[in-house]
Amino acid sequence: MNNKRITIAIDGHSSCGKSTMAKALAKRIGYAYIDTGAMYRAVTLYCLEHDMIKGDEVNKPRLRRHMPKIEITFKVNNEGKSETWLNGKNVEQEIRGMEVSSKVSLIAAIGFVRRAMVAQQQVMGKEKGIVMDGRDIGTVVFPDAELKFFVTASAQVRAERRFKELQAKGDTTTTLEQVLANVEERDRIDSTRKESPLRQAPDALLLDNSNLTIEQQNEWLYNEFLKRVKQQ
Repeated sequence: MNNKRITIAIDGHSSCGKSTMAKALAKRIGYAYIDTGAMYRAVTLYCLEHDMIKGDEVNKPRLRRHMPKIEITFKVNNEGKSETWLNGKNVEQEIRGMEVSSKVSLIAAIGFVRRAMVAQQQVMGKEKGIVMDGRDIGTVVFPDAELKFFVTASAQVRAERRFKELQAKGDTTTTLEQVLANVEERDRIDSTRKESPLRQAPDALLLDNSNLTIEQQNEWLYNEFLKRVKQQ
């Protein structure tokens, strides 16, 4: 195999399993994995903890002042899994709950937040040999990435997957209807926001995993990686 390391960008709608497939691909090919969605979730958690969100309104002037105080890092735990840390605290579990999920698109739509996160992400990926997933990786963060994927699935399928994840984590109060509404609202906000809207890059390969198993999608991604590396 060609030893030249490349940048792999995986974008797509919420609850498509982007992080799961990105982690699996990175581990299989020996690349670093960066979960950009977790970064926006961490900022959202910080805002919630500091009472900066009222309904659908974010106190942007206050958040702007606090941005230099928000430090997000990734650390690998004893099981070899990457976890998100916010200002020295492991917040991997907190950022995955519905409270954060219902507000993260509001935070991710803020221009100065996106610019700060993109700058950090570009520094993380400057050495290549990375798999990065999010909403604007192939269009804004790494428009020159050698391999780009755009992942989608029906809203109903995505909601059912997310609902099962929440149940597995012990959430017994959130309903499937609530999750579906959250998925559809996040799609609307992500796709219509002014700053870096969610869209498929012209050179991104489309993956609709509505009817694929995790194994099938992982094999497809790996085979596309092998093809692209041979072309380098």
